[in-house]
Amino acid sequence: MYILDLINGEPVSSEILVMDVKSLPLIKDGWQFNWRKLASTGQTYVLTTRNTPEIAEGALCLRIESGMLFMEALELAPHNVGQKNKRYDHVAGCLIAYACRESFKTEGEYRGFLGFVSKTELIHWYVEKYGEKVARGHRLYFDAESGEHLIKEYLYRKKTDQL
Repeated sequence: MYILDLINGEPVSSEILVMDVKSLPLIKDGWQFNWRKLASTGQTYVLTTRNTPEIAEGALCLRIESGMLFMEALELAPHNVGQKNKRYDHVAGCLIAYACRESFKTEGEYRGFLGFVSKTELIHWYVEKYGEKVARGHRLYFDAESGEHLIKEYLYRKKTDQL
């Protein structure tokens, strides 16, 4: 899996790991969510580059809700937010694709589906960029087809593929 270094335009090998206490992103470091609290509600993950595994580039919390995998929270590191000073691109795509892949591990009628609640101003962006579908209100979801597309696009991308 690769994310794009916006400074030099090069792909950077990255990985998604289960978050441990040492890697919890902190509000005092500019993160918006309380990841310690989120870790108590579900399984938390952090995306890092292989060169700097101690630096979280993004974080994700997943939980099961009514038999469906649900993306409780997704956050990019403060240095990856916005368009002007962003360091790495494709971090959110990799995290969402990872969550979609995890959804195929669930059993039952919602296997391959991933639910999510979005802030109002981001709904259109999620639908356009990642192919999420609106369930109702702020609730969105990925079905198996859109999830498989994201998995292929973000998780199985080769270094030589166009980023």
